[in-house]
Amino acid sequence: MKKIILILGIVVTALSSCSNYIEEESLSNVPADATYKTASGYQLLINTNYAWLKKIYGGNPWLFCSGTDMYAEGRTPEPAGLSQYTLLIPSSSNVEELYSSCYQEIQSVNKAVYYAGLTEQTTSLNAQVGESKFLRANAYFLLVQTYGGVPIVLDNITTPALSFTRNTAEEVYTQIISDLDAALASVGTTAYATAGRVNKRAVNDLLAKVYLTRGYETFGKSDDFSKAAAYADAAIAGQALNVAFDQLFKPGNDLNVETIFSVQYDKASTSTDPTKLGNNQFYYFSSYLGGAETGAPLRSYNLCPTGYALGLYEKGDKRWEATFMTEILEGPETTNGVTKTILYYPYYRSSNPSSLKVRHFYEPKWFTPADKTTWLAANASRLSSTFVYHPWGEYSAEHTLIKNLDCYTIPVKKFDDPDPTTPSSTGAVSTRDIILSRLGETYLVAAEAYLKAGVPTTGLDRLNEVRRRAGVANATLAQFNIDYILDERGRELLGEYHRWFDLKRTGTLVARASAYNYKIKQANFVGVDGKLKILRPIPQTALDLNQNKDFPQNPGY
Repeated sequence: MKKIILILGIVVTALSSCSNYIEEESLSNVPADATYKTASGYQLLINTNYAWLKKIYGGNPWLFCSGTDMYAEGRTPEPAGLSQYTLLIPSSSNVEELYSSCYQEIQSVNKAVYYAGLTEQTTSLNAQVGESKFLRANAYFLLVQTYGGVPIVLDNITTPALSFTRNTAEEVYTQIISDLDAALASVGTTAYATAGRVNKRAVNDLLAKVYLTRGYETFGKSDDFSKAAAYADAAIAGQALNVAFDQLFKPGNDLNVETIFSVQYDKASTSTDPTKLGNNQFYYFSSYLGGAETGAPLRSYNLCPTGYALGLYEKGDKRWEATFMTEILEGPETTNGVTKTILYYPYYRSSNPSSLKVRHFYEPKWFTPADKTTWLAANASRLSSTFVYHPWGEYSAEHTLIKNLDCYTIPVKKFDDPDPTTPSSTGAVSTRDIILSRLGETYLVAAEAYLKAGVPTTGLDRLNEVRRRAGVANATLAQFNIDYILDERGRELLGEYHRWFDLKRTGTLVARASAYNYKIKQANFVGVDGKLKILRPIPQTALDLNQNKDFPQNPGY
């Protein structure tokens, strides 16, 4: 059976570990072609399509988040090209990962669409094809935002394809919308928390994002923003934001009623190879808290929140405490008869958290000297003998230039996995889901779409629903503009995989990254031809292996 396909010059050597068994011959030696023609075999093919999401999103998040206004380098170096732009070239590390994994997803979907005409006809077949087309549209949407126009490949490739031409970004958007229209007509309506599969709400949500993003392009249609608003409202479907913010990302609650679409993980399915089959999301956006000797979760010291990101929150905003671990606790834990004091995890594991000591406290922006005095007095009995009080302005990413120690940047707790599949000594692995779309973001998509469509009062209503849940005062019409929306998205979505796309979409990448990221100057974006490096480069591996040498590189490279 052929397992090797060449997609845009990138060799796909095998499917991901989570779905290898789907591609291998079955125990009864039935070839794949025969397997996919049965209902059960075709379902395995659909499962493979979902499994590819783990390859796209489960690794490091550089292409989603680095080089922005929200996150900057701490102690540990980030990929210099993607995070700072000056050294960004087609062969830069991590540039190729998204390109390759998205085309692996696309080829998997193409196979499912092909076999849909050959497999056993069932009542669920149309929905399965619709789900697959949603996943293909999502992959192309990631590609077109990141690299611009890319080849549109819709055939089930079974022999090496060595030459591809580049479609325009406009053509890619047309294909994305075509796939999503087909998906909307055929997928089911069962709640995502129940079925865990693409439904009409997820399709409406992605259509809203696609139309919103295309609306900013030079080839955007005059009704793109109004369509984006309508699709966002269809995804919202009148549902208010009633889940408390601190419950949205509570471990074990990933499939809550506001989750629209996610990459799902399960301990049982990852137990055979946990260091590869889990994800890395909890590893980033935080300080390094120490390794196995402290019992703390293994953390990187990069993608740390910038001073700008931390300063977005005002007094009373419930998202501050729910997003950041504002106190690092210490407590005793006994393993194999040995008791030692560990950091961080006791917050989740202790049966008596009020008895735990505070090792670190991060003062919020709004604290006055009197607030500090009051807090220290009120918590005197809770303070560890090695307690450290971190004043405002002394725990952001840029502060690592002054003091570069463990716990000297504030940890992000939204993605914490209190029960990872492996100990911290073996690597950063989590089996929590990666939430890609949720209702709070959809409200903000609607807010932006209505603003751009010329209906700001309705857009403001959508944004203020997000602020209502956060416990802060409504924004006013005078405040309501793109910069305010980006600030609100920063507060609501910190650490979620949207920020680079938000800045690129709204045309604010250069201005905001250079204003708020201490590693980036405006000149960093100027490419070899004088053009700005807004798009990421087409990977050099794809260009080298493509026999069509007229395949153009992006401006700036």
